[in-house]
This record gives sequence, C-alpha cells and structure tokens, in this order.
Amino acid sequence: MATVRLAPGVVLVTVPQRGLAVRTPDGNFLGVNTGTVDEKELLSHLVEGGPGNPRLRALVRAFEEAGYTARTPAPAPLDGRTVVVLGDPRLTGPLTLCVRDAGATVRGDLPTEDPHRTAVVWCLDKPAAEGVWDEADELPRRGTAWLRCHREGAHAWLEPLACAPGDVTSAHVRLRRLAATPAHRELSAYWAGHATPDDSPGHSQASAALTAALLTGDLIAWANGAPLPVRRRLRRIDLRDLTVTEHPVLPVPRVAPLGPRR
Repeated sequence: MATVRLAPGVVLVTVPQRGLAVRTPDGNFLGVNTGTVDEKELLSHLVEGGPGNPRLRALVRAFEEAGYTARTPAPAPLDGRTVVVLGDPRLTGPLTLCVRDAGATVRGDLPTEDPHRTAVVWCLDKPAAEGVWDEADELPRRGTAWLRCHREGAHAWLEPLACAPGDVTSAHVRLRRLAATPAHRELSAYWAGHATPDDSPGHSQASAALTAALLTGDLIAWANGAPLPVRRRLRRIDLRDLTVTEHPVLPVPRVAPLGPRR
C-alpha cells in the first residue's frame, strides 16, 4: 500500500479517554473508530509516513474517500499562473512577495503567450487619473485577468476582478461612483488632478500588507474559477483603522448615443 499523508489543514487529535478525532480544515471534529487497528499505527502511518500494515488498508481508504489524505503535496494556489505587477513600490513590494509565495511567476511586462493564465495587477498610491487604465480595461476581452487598486486620501479602493468580457472595468467603477454621489462634479475634478497636493501619510506597512493580501485572495479566486461575487465587489480600506467595507457594483451597459432633439 502506497504511503499517504494527512491532507493540508487536517490533523489528528488524541482526546484523553476518548481516542482519536479528526479536526477538519473547517474546524469540525469527527471521532475515529480505529477498530482493531492500534491508534499508534495509524498515527505513524498518516503523520510520519511509517510503513503500511494490511490492517490499515480499510481504515486509510476511509480517510482517502473523505478527502482527509493526500498522496502528493498539494500544489500552491497560483501554480502555473503569471501575474504582472505594476505601480507604486510601496504596494507592489508586498504584493510580489504574496503572489510568489502562492506559486505564481511575477513579471513586470505582459507576456504574449497563454493570456488565459495571466493576470495584470496595477496598484497606485494616488487617485487613478482619467484614462490611465483605459487600455488595460480591454484585457478581459482577450482572456487576461485585470485587477487594480488606488488610494484617495485615507481610503484605498480595491476594484473588482475582471477576467471575462462584460465584467466590471475601471471605467464602469468611475461611472457608478459618480452616479452614486451628489458631489459628482467635485469628485470628477478631484480625479482629474484639480486639487492641492495630498500631504496625508498614505499607506502604512500594515495597510499595504492588507491590500496585498486582499489582492492575492482575488487572484487565488481567479485561479479557482473566479466566482461572480468576486467580480462584482468594490472594497474600500480605511487606512486609519484598517476596516474593510464592500459595495456591490455592476457593469454599465452600452447604450446607443442620443439622437438629435426635435
């Protein structure tokens, strides 16, 4: 019998006077009836990779069928993916570390091969100027994932992951935010750069790390199929207390231009 090990996140707990229990990655505890198998033999086989025993066969098969064992190490969540990281070093530094730790190849330019396994992440430590992301908004039409964030004073905005035609783009987010505020003229002027210099401290190490972690989570969701909720949420981080709020946002449908007035 091939040696198997416990799956990542699964542990065996020795409970005094009750025997063994499985703790699942979700935090549930399940009792283990080892039957005629000695508990130490099971622990040795699953934890230390000890030699197999014919009596273990049925018991270990039950662990395998429940998904609590793995014959090979689990791949990193972003294995085989390429992530292009662009923008401000205060944010791209921790993001690069997170993405590499998750198994991705990090680049600073867009590769021409395999666009469906590539994501572009663009991080700004200032408001996104109008038009700066227009070209990148076309990436999902070509099959490349598109993720971005920027800072406005004491708030960082993480825009929805876009990875398919019709997903939310940066242009959609701008339109939705302008439509949601009575100060749309002022907000538009602020984005256009008609403001005094921003002397706020901006990102701290903690807020940059939080931003990088949230962006990495979106990339892992993309690698796992990108469920719709991930592609429809706009998040705001308050850089002063690190609170995160979510706001649903939908694409803006294309409309025909208005005809001449009669």
